[in-house]
Amino acid sequence: MLTWSLGPDLEVMFPVTFDTPSEPVSIEEWVRQNRVAINRGLKETGVVLIRGLAMQDPGDFNRFVAAFGLPVFSYQESLSNAVRINYSERVFTANEAPPEVEIYLHHEMAQTPVSPSVLFFCCISAAEQGGATPVCRSDQLFKAFRLSHPNWTEQLVAKGLRYVTRMPAVSDESSGQGRSWYSTLDVSDKHEAEKKLASMGYAYTWQSNDDLETLSPALPGIVDLTNGGQSFYHQLIAAYRGWPGVRENPTSGVMFGDKTEIPVGLLESLSAMAEDYTTDLRWVDGEVAIVDNRMIMHGRRPYSGNRKRQVLVSMAP
Repeated sequence: MLTWSLGPDLEVMFPVTFDTPSEPVSIEEWVRQNRVAINRGLKETGVVLIRGLAMQDPGDFNRFVAAFGLPVFSYQESLSNAVRINYSERVFTANEAPPEVEIYLHHEMAQTPVSPSVLFFCCISAAEQGGATPVCRSDQLFKAFRLSHPNWTEQLVAKGLRYVTRMPAVSDESSGQGRSWYSTLDVSDKHEAEKKLASMGYAYTWQSNDDLETLSPALPGIVDLTNGGQSFYHQLIAAYRGWPGVRENPTSGVMFGDKTEIPVGLLESLSAMAEDYTTDLRWVDGEVAIVDNRMIMHGRRPYSGNRKRQVLVSMAP
């Protein structure tokens, strides 16, 4: 847990934590009673952690998310190529990458033109060892990085970012990014895939084995927040540290919007500096976290043990 100073007499904890009362109360009633305070906590710090509701299954979590009355951002309609298991239109698993794989800090789906603004996480079953969800104050990181690297930050604002994505013809559940292009694009053949990609400004190349490589249109690397501030909004750290081959050749995964290379030294500095603004959500069964996807990057620590880690996710636009 981290503490942020908002002035000489005001400090705020990150994340904001709610401990629910011991008296029995329905999920829907608890949300109704606390929604204003939750929204205030999200606006101040970007993460709210809720303990004591004792979520036991995807149905409980679905009721919790539905109680906020937000529109549904289904995983099916996203352009993310991460492997997930869907329980309902609203609820699905977090990235199904193998336990030993670390998923590095990122804003959810920032590498695509369509992304959610709010994320809900629910721990049904915590791992025996590891498996925390790191959360990073990307707005605070942006402030610090802008001071130390002003020229680079100006380039990011002016140029934006493009991402290279590789999608297999057949889903690979052993990979954190193994969702097939059929599923990712929600199409039935190459013609439909090409039509959809062209409509969104993507360039694409078919591989000899029918895998698909795409290059996104230029996307923003910085966004304005509802609290008046600004925040990074990208997958630079996840791409550089976790995507195959990107550490050796950064343009194989991400580049400036004008297709020029991002210096490796800057990616190293950004990754290192992000740790100063990151804390881990060390899950306990039944806990829920709500995350402002514009303000906060998140990831997943590796985990081990015989107990299956099950963390569910829901999203809102």
